[in-house]
Amino acid sequence: MSSSSGRISAQRGAALRCKGWRQEAILRLLENNLENAENAAELVVYMSVAKAVRDWPSYERTVAALKQLEVGQTLVMQSGKPIGVFTTRADGPLVVMANGNLVPAWSSDAHVEEFVRKGLTIVPGFTAAAWQYIGSQGIVQGTYETFMACAHKHFDGTLAGKWLLTGGCGGMGGAQPLAGYLAGGATLVVDADAAKIGRRVETGYCQHLVHDLDEALAIVLAAKSAGTAVSVGLVGNCATVLPELLARNLVPDIVTDQTSTEPIGGYIPASISLEETRRRWKEDPESIKPLVYASMRIHIEAIAELQRRGAVAFEYGNNLRNRATAGGGARGAFEVPSFVDLYIRDFFCEGRGPFRWIAVSGEPADIDAIDEKILAEFAYNEAICTWIDKARRHVRFQGLPARIGWLAHGERTRLALLVNDMVARGKLAGPIAFSRDHLDAASAAMPYRETENMRDGSDAIADWPILNALLNGAAGADLIAVHQLCDYGQSAGVTLIADGAAGTAVRLERVLNCDTGLGVLRLADAGYEIALRAKTRHGLGL
Repeated sequence: MSSSSGRISAQRGAALRCKGWRQEAILRLLENNLENAENAAELVVYMSVAKAVRDWPSYERTVAALKQLEVGQTLVMQSGKPIGVFTTRADGPLVVMANGNLVPAWSSDAHVEEFVRKGLTIVPGFTAAAWQYIGSQGIVQGTYETFMACAHKHFDGTLAGKWLLTGGCGGMGGAQPLAGYLAGGATLVVDADAAKIGRRVETGYCQHLVHDLDEALAIVLAAKSAGTAVSVGLVGNCATVLPELLARNLVPDIVTDQTSTEPIGGYIPASISLEETRRRWKEDPESIKPLVYASMRIHIEAIAELQRRGAVAFEYGNNLRNRATAGGGARGAFEVPSFVDLYIRDFFCEGRGPFRWIAVSGEPADIDAIDEKILAEFAYNEAICTWIDKARRHVRFQGLPARIGWLAHGERTRLALLVNDMVARGKLAGPIAFSRDHLDAASAAMPYRETENMRDGSDAIADWPILNALLNGAAGADLIAVHQLCDYGQSAGVTLIADGAAGTAVRLERVLNCDTGLGVLRLADAGYEIALRAKTRHGLGL
């Protein structure tokens, strides 16, 4: 559809606009990002600021370049802007991109905002600028896995009869109500923007939208007492709602948060209305920052106090603790631990993380067929089979049909080869794109998230995502991305297109073994026993 209207949909069907399926698939993934975007007219995919490309002229030039791209050529993208096409090699990357990367001393929020205003860079998020976003379905299993890990660690393996309180129903946080429901909990998600909650209700990710705290509590606490699952989206501000719960001495069993913490375009302060906030974002952005930081301090301090009163609390990777502290000291902010350190790192030690596959033909039957293949070929893996069953019943497709599944080193390779064979034998309507979240074992250095509290103190060592991208490029990935998020993180993304070719099978095996193998070695190098055992079991390393 027309880019001038801001409405983009990924093409479906067998007709190609590009010179091969590999290029066509990448173009459809870019379109799919914007089909699922929070604000497609501004090219913003999620986080209120994370863009797919820099501007509409860059979008048009990128599409034109992909349509003309030959196998053996590589399109270079610099922070969402196409720069050139170079002759490389037939089994090399079709697209390489670096997004938001700045010299460290120039990577503060203020500098980033200045460079964005000048049109020199973008805030890439993770999957946004890498054209890998598949809507809330892309994070729903990771959120479910986190909530289930929390249940196993603290509550005998289930959230039934437990109250889960969180914030944020945007592009990333919007998976929380459904994930909490699937984990069995009575889930209350707070967001100041009713439209974001409404979108989750429309797409089946949330059951109830309410505007009154008492009404929300009545639903949630009744479900907690009955031991039944429910999801409720409350229109409100966490910096108001959480202190009110403290005043009433109402303590949830679990409290976390995925509210966007971008001071401009993201976090809504409690002291002014949503409408006034949006006006100031456009007309006087500097005036709103003190209000944002004040609300963030109240927000994180309330989470910390709920933790002191008995709640299981964790920050869910949105940088709330750091942003609140940067805006002026927030009492007890870092008493609240990170979700990765608490629940996810053991998964990473075995190369297990968020793998995803997208039917670029647009045919839901292709995902159904892959589901069946997983249930047959991975029957030993109770976690993935349980997830596939839940996803088939509860997770609606958004944009191009897609699925996500947490698979470990070797398992991702095996699935990709099985799927490539299905494409080759005509069992699927078209190729399948494989990618993963940037939240993975070797692909991120984020001291307040993926790499917080590393055993060897290597939290801030950003060599690993850069090595991850270089290695995947050497192995022949179709798309490689290296991202920076202001001054608090570096990450790498990878995409592969399973088109059924014999040469593709070779590349799939090379890239996926490199991608997850480096993750195992990264954690083994840091001294984690699970990773050291996995390294030995798989024959990795020197």
